[in-house]
Amino acid sequence: MICSPSLRNLSLRQCSPSRQWGILIMASTMCMTGFSIMHVPAAFLLGAMLTAILVALLEGTPRPPALLYTGAQGIVGCLVASSFTPEILQVLRRDWLLFLLVTAATLLVCSGIGWLLARRRLLPGSTAIWGSSPGGAMVMTLMSDRYGGDMRIVAVMQYSRVVLVTAVATAVAHFWASGAAAQATPWFPELHAGALCASILVAIAGGWIAERLHLPGGPLVWPMILASILQMNGLLHIELPLWLLAPTYAMLGWMIGLRFTRKALQDTARALPIILGAICVLIGLCAALGTALIHLMHIDALTAYLATSPGGLDAVAIISTSSGADVPFVMAFQTARLFGVLIMGPTLAQFATRRLQAD
Repeated sequence: MICSPSLRNLSLRQCSPSRQWGILIMASTMCMTGFSIMHVPAAFLLGAMLTAILVALLEGTPRPPALLYTGAQGIVGCLVASSFTPEILQVLRRDWLLFLLVTAATLLVCSGIGWLLARRRLLPGSTAIWGSSPGGAMVMTLMSDRYGGDMRIVAVMQYSRVVLVTAVATAVAHFWASGAAAQATPWFPELHAGALCASILVAIAGGWIAERLHLPGGPLVWPMILASILQMNGLLHIELPLWLLAPTYAMLGWMIGLRFTRKALQDTARALPIILGAICVLIGLCAALGTALIHLMHIDALTAYLATSPGGLDAVAIISTSSGADVPFVMAFQTARLFGVLIMGPTLAQFATRRLQAD
């Protein structure tokens, strides 16, 4: 069947799954190549994500295998772990109170926005709290359904946040970073086959275990922790060439973008302006926390911005590694906040629901 949707009702539903995959891959390749030529940080992630959003809105339904998504997150976790050193742990141990305070401040800001949305009846109850949480988008969406939230609205809020934060963070990195390090990276460097295989094994095994045991932080955080421990004890030398990282970034971009279905946006159309406004406020307030961090820690502005940027963890990890930011510092803040949300999220949502019902 020839895929020829009309302009009046443009849709990819008439296309076979293989043709939809062909459209997604070709369009993503063109977009990623264009961003790479323009030296945009995280070009592969951003190009794939924007293309996937367009395909999803045109009612395309390609779905990458769950195992590949788990492996992609694990590889990004190992990439982040490659930057951790014993010296970095000393810095974290020395400034643990600051990490705790900034994480708590971020959670309070996000919870405050969610509470205000619920209090003014702009969004229903705990849905506003879960939708405003700056944690893993998929985890927050699933947990919201378990604790009585409207999973459709939470999904749109969470993935809208991820897309907007990624776009803004990429723009910030583009203006603040030279991008030289990312562009100078060879596609096919000299490799030690054993180190490459071990790195991939840790990424896949760590992600699989995290998924099977439903560990907080999932298949990104736990491979990162495992690889960091092994590397700092001299048991692992992480090697991840660009020819492996590029499709990994594309896979994550597709998984984010393909969740923006036309139906999901139609179901939440009335709340969409409120959702987008709340996300913009959230980005601005977290940027203000980053400004405070610059003066408290005397670090560069890009690192401070990415450290306090409200997710998603995998997107920020990719942007920080491709823009010259202090990756371990950024990921320490991002990971601490994720665990804070996972621990405090249910309590905050249940507290908000009780208070709103009492009023």
